[in-house]
Amino acid sequence: MNSIFAIHPYKDQGLWVFDDERVGLVKEPFVSGADVAIDRMVEQIPNAVTGVTMLFSAQPFPGHQYEFVWRRPELNGNWYYSPTLDLEGWLCPALFKYFEKAPERLFIQVKPKSA
Repeated sequence: MNSIFAIHPYKDQGLWVFDDERVGLVKEPFVSGADVAIDRMVEQIPNAVTGVTMLFSAQPFPGHQYEFVWRRPELNGNWYYSPTLDLEGWLCPALFKYFEKAPERLFIQVKPKSA
């Protein structure tokens, strides 16, 4: 199993979503604060709404910009908090397409999507 994953969130009808055919997800939305966190993480990326690359891992990796700390489970998903952003967001059960159990920490890097 990979230790660093890549997805490419984009805005669709006002929602941050992503597709990952490898795990059977199409237009999977970010909601309940996760969308607000993405808005903040992409503020300095031109045309981010058309798509960005988001790398994430349960382990720190060179270049990660954000750390999210597990807070609690709710409705088959999990709440995470970013001290850097001072925001909390809920990640739905799609998290388990990448991890067997909710990681204690998530490390994230967001950058412009390559052509």
